[in-house]
Amino acid sequence: MDRDILQHLPVVAAVARRRSFAAAAAELGLGASAVSHAVRLVEDRLRTPLFARTTRSVSLTEAGEAFLARALPALEAIHDAAEATLAMKGRVTGLLRINSPRVALPMLLIDLLADMAGLHPDLTVEVTTEDALIDIVAGGYDAGIRLGEMIAEDMVAVRLTPPFKAIMVASPAYLAKAAGIDTVDDLGAHNCIGFRQASTGGTYAWEVLDKGEDRAIVTRGTARVTDPLMALDLALAGVGIAYVFEPLARRHIASGALRWLLPDSAIEEPGLFLYFPRRASEAPKLRAFIDAARRRAPSWATRGKGAP
Repeated sequence: MDRDILQHLPVVAAVARRRSFAAAAAELGLGASAVSHAVRLVEDRLRTPLFARTTRSVSLTEAGEAFLARALPALEAIHDAAEATLAMKGRVTGLLRINSPRVALPMLLIDLLADMAGLHPDLTVEVTTEDALIDIVAGGYDAGIRLGEMIAEDMVAVRLTPPFKAIMVASPAYLAKAAGIDTVDDLGAHNCIGFRQASTGGTYAWEVLDKGEDRAIVTRGTARVTDPLMALDLALAGVGIAYVFEPLARRHIASGALRWLLPDSAIEEPGLFLYFPRRASEAPKLRAFIDAARRRAPSWATRGKGAP
């Protein structure tokens, strides 16, 4: 085995994953020139280019794809073996990369990351927040967090939260000056905070129950966002009605800053799940994360629960 190839293979893998020399350098904490040198050295040893480079993009060549398809599983096996050996001595180390929607931060991840920092100080948990559904394997992530209904069947899924409702809320200040709202049909007379979906680019139609039947309501209003937490902030500011997950609004409903509108119309979501490829399920860093999440689960289930 050529030692130079083995030594610099993690750099090549990072460039392939990030599709960028600069992004790989930032991830690895190296200079851009060091990353370029490492890739060039491996290419020289293999006597073939692994990447096609332009001023705007970096992509794998056919030879690069073939090489990494066989080399990356071996690299991951080495990492897993090292982490498992350290875990036998009570240390969980390395980098755990998770892709998550931003709503999961206040709902569970902030608490969980605080727990992990105390339990496993040698482990770094890196969270990338985006709402669009992605291929976590192709993106180089160890795991993802999504609603249960969004997870591919070939993934292992671990429940993080119980099911929760998607609800409509507004501030007392907005409701004091707005028309009454007694049915879902009354939404047409209200300023509703819209949401543009990252995955499709379309505007989300609010899913509600109307006399026990599912309906999708197309709303209108003066504001449209791509971040559900911003919709909540706009509702708190008195702009209009927001459609959000109930756990995000619990403390504001309890304090009276927001009112839960038409509670009988709220649909139930399956809850948030951690998901990952089956081969990753025994990695010590992922097992540590799952164990910490399970210890936290009772508090997530009971904190502020209840309809108005």
